[in-house]
Order: sequence, then structure tokens, then C-alpha cells
Amino acid sequence: MEHQKLSQKLTGKIFSEPEAFSWPVSRLGEALEILARKSSLKPLPIEMPGPPQSIIQQFQTESQTAGGDSGAGKALEQWIESAVSYLGLEAEPIDITYDMTGRLLQGAAPALIPLPGQPGHPGFQEAPRFLALVPGKRQGRKNQPLSILGPDHKVHRIALETVQAILCQGLESYLAPEIDRLFAEVMVSRQRHAQARAVILSEHLGPVPVTRCWLLRLSPGAGFWQQMRQARLPRSFCALTGAYTVQYALMVFAWWVIGRGALQGNLDLGWLLAWALLLFTMIPFQMAATWFQGALAINAGGLLKQRLLYGALQLEPEEISHQGAGQLLGRVIESEALESLALNSGFTSIAMIIELIAATVVLGIGTGGRLNILLFLVWVMISLFWGWRYLTDRWEWTKMRLEMTHDLVERMVGHRTRLAQERREHWHDGEDQAVERYLELSKAMDSRAVLLTTLIPSGWLVLGLAGLSVAFVSGQAGSVGVLAVGLAGVLLAQRALGKLPAGLMSLADTVIAWKQVAPLFHAAGRPRACGLPSSSALVHTHEPHSPKENEQNEQHEQYPVIEMHNCAFRYRGRSEPVIYGCSLQIRAGDQLLLEGPSGGGKSTLASLLIGLRAPESGLLLMRGLDLSTVGTQTWRRRVAAAPQFHENHVLTGTLAFNLLMGRRWPPQPGDLEEAEAVCRKLGLGSLLDRMPAGLMQMVGETGWQLSHGEKSRIYIARALLQGADLIILDESFAALDPESLHQALAYVLEQAPTLLVIAHP
Repeated sequence: MEHQKLSQKLTGKIFSEPEAFSWPVSRLGEALEILARKSSLKPLPIEMPGPPQSIIQQFQTESQTAGGDSGAGKALEQWIESAVSYLGLEAEPIDITYDMTGRLLQGAAPALIPLPGQPGHPGFQEAPRFLALVPGKRQGRKNQPLSILGPDHKVHRIALETVQAILCQGLESYLAPEIDRLFAEVMVSRQRHAQARAVILSEHLGPVPVTRCWLLRLSPGAGFWQQMRQARLPRSFCALTGAYTVQYALMVFAWWVIGRGALQGNLDLGWLLAWALLLFTMIPFQMAATWFQGALAINAGGLLKQRLLYGALQLEPEEISHQGAGQLLGRVIESEALESLALNSGFTSIAMIIELIAATVVLGIGTGGRLNILLFLVWVMISLFWGWRYLTDRWEWTKMRLEMTHDLVERMVGHRTRLAQERREHWHDGEDQAVERYLELSKAMDSRAVLLTTLIPSGWLVLGLAGLSVAFVSGQAGSVGVLAVGLAGVLLAQRALGKLPAGLMSLADTVIAWKQVAPLFHAAGRPRACGLPSSSALVHTHEPHSPKENEQNEQHEQYPVIEMHNCAFRYRGRSEPVIYGCSLQIRAGDQLLLEGPSGGGKSTLASLLIGLRAPESGLLLMRGLDLSTVGTQTWRRRVAAAPQFHENHVLTGTLAFNLLMGRRWPPQPGDLEEAEAVCRKLGLGSLLDRMPAGLMQMVGETGWQLSHGEKSRIYIARALLQGADLIILDESFAALDPESLHQALAYVLEQAPTLLVIAHP
């Protein structure tokens, strides 16, 4: 009873005035837009409509589950993801369990969290509402109130315990009477009731899902500078630069103190203590610089990896289809090297630039100021010129190295048929010339590197001391202190120039690596069709609707699933189109067979239908809507395909992952049961029985070995499990024996809502 009274006290204000703090389903579009703006995500300047009326009515007729497995929950999840994409952002769905509620709420913002229905509050049960969490100034710290965006567009501060109690009250209410009875029996003191209750609830309810939330964030394709600002990297960079600057300023002052005392002949205990104190003062700034450098490296490296991975998924098939295994492997290696090279050269450049500026200032203050500054700047320009020559040699050497590496990988794992068709005496033609050219380039590059690493710092030391000597001989040396400052400036400049060769070499490697992965980086920023969230092609449920909606759905279903009108497509670099003047209609329930000779454009047509390629001319529609209206993600969700055998893959992972990778991950128990049922219907029951771990068995190159027929049926099962409106199977039955073919084809004809099978005559 005490627990229930406490929960009611904490949540009473929100439950009594739900409209003041939470958003109804009908205003979710507005909530997402305002939440993104309040969180400084800078969404696209568009007015976001609310969810379709079908979802709202479905919420009113069925109780929402925690994991979002109901029809309304799935439809709403699709709508939220599409709506956020339409704003130019991303939404990551996360299931909140009982034991992670507090931790996730502290660092989740910006996020959208549905409130579960609460007993005694019919408004919440009939029309579920949502909390919009805004990032606070001290987000992530313990015992900090949450910033919640209300429907009035104002940010309200609500205690973390209050929101946590709202989310968990439904689960805790089942155990609260038993816990109170247990406390009464064992006579637990009132002071320890809260602590004991929290431990018991966490033990029993820890992994139980409470609700599902959506975390809002920038899309990996957003501007990289905007992503860095969102991650607060410029602030870390400024802090790192400040720490370096203070550190070098203290170092220069320390050497000025010890140098002046030594040259004046009064190096007593006081001067030594002052020098030691300055050196000790540098330690906190060195530690701060190391900490900021590590934080900057981790965050910037994570953003770079995320963008490169996203860019790899945005590449067009023509951009990578002509590349062999060697080129793809080289791009992976260079992308890994780019992160470490860019960050290391960046940190080295920061320290080097600060030292160069400090050296220039100190040289100007010391003996022979103008002369030494002029000599130093001239020497820096000469060093940069040698660095540019090294970059040129390094690039030529790298191109030769990559060419040899690509050829070697291709010979090992690539086009083996080429070697089999060539005569043995011609297998190694050109290898000697390539190695000789590689050695020549290596020799030239190494010679340039030796000059950079040895001549630049040692040459400046001679030149700087010569400038001091000229000033000393001419009687312009000044006082002993000024002479000490000039000597310190020469030594500091030598130290800075000692880092210059390493910085230039690292910069050269970074530029070369960037040229290899730049296509991935730029591909991430390509615009993509997101589709209208309110489009009827986006959300469709199988629940009954109002008469008006049923009429709209009937009109919508009158359109073909896919229709093409006079479409044409040609590959890059080719003058003749592969498809020209193609028109077709595929209606719901059709079961079509497309036959034709090899090279006739069957697979190209399939790639157009699934949205992998876009026609150069003509009109391609889904349910009467084009790709820009439906959106790429929705289009590919509605049309699933099993490409040809050489274009499909079993990835290293579990069999369940390979089956459900086009559906959702991690899977629910129902997903695994459905996957196993589909596999057995396709004749893979004996395979599952042989696998010790069943669906959790590791398959792929390093796991369980699968035959061609087994792989083909896994590809078919993967397409069926996506629940698409149209299934396209490209040569999927070619590797099956007659018995397996009959069984698999019969099941596919039974399960596929609409089917297109591509085969040879």
C-alpha cells in the first residue's frame, strides 16, 4: 500500500494533467519536428503531418505491447522511422528493460518515449501519449531532472524518479502486494523498505521490457561538420589546442628562467626551484592534452567509420561491379589506415604548428630577431617544398604498390579462370618489370625521406646558429637575457622542425588514403528519396478501418503493385540501352514467369523493380506513386528479391541472422519460429536437424558449409520472411534437384502474395 501511495504521489501530477507534459498520437509529427529543433539537430524546414488516421484508430481499439509487436505498434514504428528520415534525421528504436530504465533516461535525449496505459486513467488507455525528451545542460549526470518538451512547446523539468515510476508502475503493481506482505512477515524496518524493494524488483523484473523508445540523431549522410558539432568535437579541439599552447608557453618560460640564470652566472637554488616549479606546472596540462586527444580520437574515429560504412551502403552497383576483390580489399585497408593516419597527423600538426608559432615569436624577441625570423621562414618554405616532392614520390609508389597488390589478390582469390586459360609460360609476364619499377620508386622515395628526416632539423641548427653568430659579431647581440632567448628560439625551432618530416610523411599517407576512400565519404552525402510519411503507400495494416478509409484502401488497391511505362536503362560507359521502351503491370496476386536468354536484361529489369537502380527515362510506379513519394526504404520493404547466385551471399554469422537480416534484428521468439517453419517447408529440415545449434548455428565461410541448393533455398526463405508485397526470384531454382524444386516452388506459390520468377527458357 505504501508503494502504491508513493507511485501515485510521484505520477499524480502528470496523470491528472497528461496534456501538459505528453503528446497524443495525432500530434506526433509536430512533436518530432519541434523535438529535433529544440535538440539543435536542424531538421529540414518542412511541416510534418501526423500519423494516418488508421494508426490512431488502431491504437484506440487494441492495447499496445511493450515491444511494439501489435499491428498498431509495427505500423507506428514504420511511420516514425519514415517521418524522421523525411526530416533528414535517423530514429533508432530501443527496447527499454526494467533494469536499464534509469540509465537510459539519463542519456537518451533527444528521444520519443510512449507512455504505457495506466490503470485508473482511461485517457492513457484509450489514447496513448508520448514523452519527448530534450537534451539538458547536464545530461548524463546522476540525480538530474529530465527536460521534457510539452505540447505547448515549452521545456518542463521533471524528476527522473517520476518518469521512471510512470514507466514501471504497471510492472511493479503485480509484485507490490507480495513485497508488502513479505516485509510485514519478516518485519523489515521502514527505513530499509525502499532499498529492499528496489533490490527485489530489480531481481525479478530486470530483463522484462517496459516500453520502446526512439532515439533521434543526425543521419550519417548529414554534413560532417554538423555531425562534429553535434558530438561537440570543436569544443574538444579548442580545449586540446589550449592545453598544448599553455604547455609550450610554460616550457618556453621555464627554459628562459634556467637559461638566464646560467648565462648570468647566478644559478642559485631559487632559480632552480622556479625552473622545477614551472616544469611541475606543465604536468596537469600534459595530462589534460592527453585526455582531450584520446576523447577526440575516439569520437572523431567513430564518426568517420560510421560515415564510411553508410557511404559504402549508398554506392551504386555500377560503382563497384567493375572492381575486383583486390581493389575492394585495398579500399578496406585504406579506410582502416585513414582513421589512424588522419588523427595522428592531426595531433602532430597541432603540436607542430604551435611549436612553429612559439619558435617564431621567441626568435623575434631574441638576438637577431628579424634576421632569424627571415631565415626560419625561408627554411620552412624549403622544407614544405621537399615535403611536396616527397608526397609526389609517395603517391607514385603507392599507386604501383596498390596495382601489384590488386593483381596478386586477383590471382589468388579473383578471376582464376583467366589463369586457367592462359599458358603456364605466360603466367608471370610483366611481374619482373613491375617489381623493377616498384624498386625504383621505393629508392627515390626513401632518398627523399632521408633528406626530410636528417637535413631539415640539422640544417636549421647550423643556419640558426649562423644567424646568432652574425648578430653577436656585429655587436647586436644585446643583453645576456636576450641572447639566451635567441638561443632558446633556435633550439625550439629545431624541435619543431624535427617533427615536421614525420608530420609531412603522415600527411602524405593521409592524402593517399583519402583518395582511396573519398568515394565512400562523398557517397554518404548523396540525397535519397525518403518518401512522404503520410503516404498511403507507407502504412498499411490488416485491421478493420472506418468506411471512409476502407473506400480509400479499395481505391488504393486498384493500382498495380508495380507498373512501368516506357522505361529505359543503360549502363555507364555503354551507348546501347539494356532496356528500352519497357512497359508492364504487376497486380496483387499475379504469379509471373519471365524467361529469356543470358544477357537479355532480365536481372537488370529485376534491379529496377526492387529499386536498386533507377530508370533513365520513363515512369516507374508502386501503387500509383513514384519513388520520391514512396521513399527508397519503403520501396525496398515492399519489394523483396533473391538475386542471382553470384550476387547473393551467406554472411558469416548465425543461420537466423542470414534468414532475418532483411526483417529485424534482434529477433523475437515468433520470428525464429516462423523462420524455422519456412526453412522446413522449403526442404531444409534435414539441414536444421544436422546443425547442433539449429538456427543459431554459425554459417558462412568460417562456419557450417552449405551446398548450392541449400544456399538457394536460404535465399528464397530470406525473401519470403521479409513480408513484402512482391517477391522476385532471379534464377533461384536453377541449383535445385527436381524433387526439391517441386517442393520449394509449391511453397513459394502458396506463400508469396505476388510473385515474379526469372529463369532461362
